[in-house]
Amino acid sequence: MAVAGQPLHDTVAIQVRDLIFAGTLAAGELLDEKALCDQLSVSRTPLREALKLLVSEGLLRHEPRRGCFVETVTERDLDDIFPVIALLEGRAAYEATKKLSSADRAVLDVMHEQLTHYAEAGDIAAYYRMNHQIHEAFITLADNRWLAQAIADLRRILRLARLHQLRAPGRLQASLQEHLDIYAVMLTGDADAAEQTMRNHLLQQRKALLRITPLSMSRIAL
Repeated sequence: MAVAGQPLHDTVAIQVRDLIFAGTLAAGELLDEKALCDQLSVSRTPLREALKLLVSEGLLRHEPRRGCFVETVTERDLDDIFPVIALLEGRAAYEATKKLSSADRAVLDVMHEQLTHYAEAGDIAAYYRMNHQIHEAFITLADNRWLAQAIADLRRILRLARLHQLRAPGRLQASLQEHLDIYAVMLTGDADAAEQTMRNHLLQQRKALLRITPLSMSRIAL
């Protein structure tokens, strides 16, 4: 459904992006434009404009005379990306710590309580969603649009990989403890320590992915 004031191809891009993130469109899959037009109830023109946008984001790969394929990300890509996003999100934690207010703390307290609840219940999907919201909250608090954009670009690639890493043995509880540690440090006002703790958290995600044999032996859908 189109959003008022939003170009149709942007709406279509959101829908196709969701299909990629959900795994409905698998890594390496050739997109069937006619089937997508039927599924999304749109003509080829807005669909093709949407696909161009997703190619520019790195989610799709266009091959002349063949069409668009869902892009894949390799182990080498992950090795290159995780240290970079660790630096960026570490900086976000640093800036967020400097700007944390009592009102912000009240909201974050509740979010971390919910995160703990989902971890204890073993609800990986709900944990992942709250995990994402907490990271987004820190980035919003940092209030640095250039930092936010750089992180968003890399997160598109890591989105599914982060969900998979929570399935590594013991990773869910370890991730929870890392989050609680980050927040505890932020509450002390020590921005430098918050930055380093966040960096360590992101690097631990990469290590967790390496412990998942099926994932480490294959490619990951963006």
